[in-house]
Amino acid sequence: MKKLIVLLLAVAMVFTLAACGNQQTPVEEPEKTATESAYKGTYDVLKMATNAAFPPYEYKEGEDFAGIDVEIATAIAKELGAELEIVDMEFDSIIASVQSGETSFGMAGMTVTDERKEEVDFSSSYATGVQVVIVAEDSDIASLDDLEGKKIGVQLGTTGDFYATDDYGSENVTQYGKGADAVIALKGGDVDAVIIDNEPAKAFVAENEGLKILNTEYAVEDYAIAISKDNADLLADINKALEKLTADGTIDAIIAKYIKAE
Repeated sequence: MKKLIVLLLAVAMVFTLAACGNQQTPVEEPEKTATESAYKGTYDVLKMATNAAFPPYEYKEGEDFAGIDVEIATAIAKELGAELEIVDMEFDSIIASVQSGETSFGMAGMTVTDERKEEVDFSSSYATGVQVVIVAEDSDIASLDDLEGKKIGVQLGTTGDFYATDDYGSENVTQYGKGADAVIALKGGDVDAVIIDNEPAKAFVAENEGLKILNTEYAVEDYAIAISKDNADLLADINKALEKLTADGTIDAIIAKYIKAE
């Protein structure tokens, strides 16, 4: 009887061990990274089209790029797990570059306008710009009304260009490839005023004696990132990245680094 009990116990142990051997230890799946879980696309390199002559948004420090847009774009690329490549070009070439796929997105203190929205999509706004008027310190131009019939310098393809042409007529507006060239023309007496974004305007006035900014806003506008209409995934991913970088204070910190509260 004892032998029978021992035999039965031995058989039971064999079945138990066999059952244990067939059980597989569940393998925990690695946690997805933020890039894998939050974003649609996979990006190795993102090419940013810009015009690096628009301080403090984008400019050159020696051979390096610097500025608000450069740092925000770098943060976005990092969030998307990509390397950022910056392509410097004339401002009025940026949208065409984005449309053709030559670059991934355009970021150059670019204002959202109805005309531009017909050509590209725009991200959520990440900053607000103000267009102002630069004149000579001894100028008789004291208000926007005084610009009627005056010669106005603008940077080609900017909203300052569009607004001034609409308000004062193309015959009174001279377009320049760079804002700095418009300021040089003002100093030389070729134009009577320059319309440009407030932050570059302050930098230009600080660097050039005898100039001032009128104490009035010409236009207030939102800056956003231009993306091809054929790249909806990138638009969605950039908007998600902007939302995160806004929520964690990254964008505010970048802007505060370049634009001090007054």
